[in-house]
Amino acid sequence: MILHFINKGVPQKRLSISALLLCIALLLNAQTVNASEVIVSANTIEQLKDFHELRAIFSLRTLYWPNGEKIRIFVLPDNNAVHKEFVKEKLGMFPHQLRRTWNRMTYTGTGQPPVTVDSIAEMLDKVQHTDNAIGYIGRRVEGESIHYFNAH
Repeated sequence: MILHFINKGVPQKRLSISALLLCIALLLNAQTVNASEVIVSANTIEQLKDFHELRAIFSLRTLYWPNGEKIRIFVLPDNNAVHKEFVKEKLGMFPHQLRRTWNRMTYTGTGQPPVTVDSIAEMLDKVQHTDNAIGYIGRRVEGESIHYFNAH
């Protein structure tokens, strides 16, 4: 009723189609928000406290865990959809901004870029079998011995 009152010049059928398209768009968007999951190796579960630290780690401002161990970062290629989603949703930046940060750190000699893996399967393997490792995947994997980071 309210929509009809506001758009009283718009035919009802066109309004219904618009409302349906809006609902579909909202549902599709709701499925992708926070779909990426941060994974860590078994010995680093308690080292990461919040998403501010997560951004500092992936932007290479934090190079060591609080226990003094060097952080091993694994990422997917820049053009990977999971990588793009992770950077936007979890780090609050665009992938090209993150890449520019890594390039600057590399060229100035103040840091090493993260290790790029080719697939989610390789990401899971590397993070599981590398001490002090952190990475991300598209969604939770059931039945695997994966340790997920959940912000407090």
